[in-house]
Amino acid sequence: MRRKMLTLLSIPLLSLALPLTAEEGRTVIHAGHLVDVDAGTMLAEQSVIIAEGKIVAVTAGYVDGEAGDTVLDLKNSTVLPGLMDMHTHLTSQGSQDSYNEVFRLDPADYAYRSVNYARRTLLAGFTTVRNVGDRGNLSINLRNAINAGVIPGPRIFTAGISLATTGGHADRTNGRNQELRGDPGPKEGVVNGPADAAKAVRQRYKDGADMIKITATGGVLSLAKNGQNPQFTEAELRAIVETAKDYDFHVAAHAHGAEGMKRAIRAGVRSIEHGTYMDDEVIELMKQHGTFYVPTILAGRFVAEKSKIDGFYPEVVRPKAAAIGPVIQETFTKAYKAGVKIAFGTDCGVSPHGGNAEEFVYMVEGGMPPMEAIQAATVTTAELLNIQDRLGSIAPGKIADLIAVEGDPLADISRLQHVSFVMKDGVVVE
Repeated sequence: MRRKMLTLLSIPLLSLALPLTAEEGRTVIHAGHLVDVDAGTMLAEQSVIIAEGKIVAVTAGYVDGEAGDTVLDLKNSTVLPGLMDMHTHLTSQGSQDSYNEVFRLDPADYAYRSVNYARRTLLAGFTTVRNVGDRGNLSINLRNAINAGVIPGPRIFTAGISLATTGGHADRTNGRNQELRGDPGPKEGVVNGPADAAKAVRQRYKDGADMIKITATGGVLSLAKNGQNPQFTEAELRAIVETAKDYDFHVAAHAHGAEGMKRAIRAGVRSIEHGTYMDDEVIELMKQHGTFYVPTILAGRFVAEKSKIDGFYPEVVRPKAAAIGPVIQETFTKAYKAGVKIAFGTDCGVSPHGGNAEEFVYMVEGGMPPMEAIQAATVTTAELLNIQDRLGSIAPGKIADLIAVEGDPLADISRLQHVSFVMKDGVVVE
């Protein structure tokens, strides 16, 4: 049921708003400034008219509400489309205890924690996310609970359990003793050969995933020595991508090393995540194939900093975090200057949830103008998800996902770390 808030300040986030009915009228937002991400401009004194969860009109000047309308005064704020993060892990959050907790916590423990992580993400202004890997498909249940209105949170497109090869970055049995390792297969997300690869994709469909996530190379935080080596054959990658197309899935490829990226791009993945050591050939391949780049600079900065702390990461992880982390921002700058299509992503879950907007600061530091950084988290992310007809900008006919900040984020991008207003599906949350 569509809901709305009657005032901006009188009802807390977790309170249920009153149902929206025709008799109650529309919601009219008076925006002091509005970021038009389609045109790449800032507009002054705009009214956004919303009904039944969708934007009806965007009009210059402050439109008077009709009888029964709710008028929200954001004249001292800048209004933007709801932000999107293309690389999150909402069912976990890294800490010094993370590697031991998997032996102590039940799935229900992770599930309860994820409710708070989802809420923090929404309050930070991120109304849509991709969840690119979890344990036990918990993010699928989290998505369903949010969609049903049981709990607050962002709109989730989830991969469920990531796909790896034996010993690969997403093989959850890495680092366990021989009795606990077992021999995980496609159901658990571990594939060896094209047949396994196709079966694993079909299992994700059966589980209710929205997309596929693969670990095309080694990774930083897995309990394995190499963070860069390619971990799928091209035949396996082609089997994943071709099978994914049958189920209308796109494929996101975690990758740090260049060779793994090249194989994944040639196979047709939709996006490269992290992309730490991409070289000129990778960049040209991405431009030729229209592959999106999701940088996750925040994660690189976070793990590099934590690697300095004794005991925060296991010793096999520590040198990878120290080496790979600082390179990501340099890679971002190189890719941006070369014209690679960049979509916003943070890897929150590695770093704390709710801090997603810190990524904007690093993107601007890396040479991307503030407007383009905002577009990377709105129109470009909508294009990646192929939902640009529904989300990504403030325009008539689109879903009413809007946020607001005080001040001018184009003059100071860090303003996006202090979101003061969030609306999702035409519902104001606080």
